[in-house]
Amino acid sequence: MVTVAYDKRFERTIRKIKDHGLKERVKKQIIKIVANPETGKPMRFVRKDTREVYAPPFRLSYAYLKEEDKIVFLELYHKDEQ
Repeated sequence: MVTVAYDKRFERTIRKIKDHGLKERVKKQIIKIVANPETGKPMRFVRKDTREVYAPPFRLSYAYLKEEDKIVFLELYHKDEQ
């Protein structure tokens, strides 16, 4: 069973979202990631060892620690703010 953790910045961002449709899209992506942790696009260079999925118009960044069988949701940010 995969363990799920949330970064404080991620939790703060989720709490600030007022758009119900966006919250539902993010929830669906989180459920999809928990079911298959390697579903996201692997990042390179500075962001190595993290993955990312797209929930329009935002990106959901997470790290999958295979040895610990743990997913850490890092950040939800707008695609133009990379």
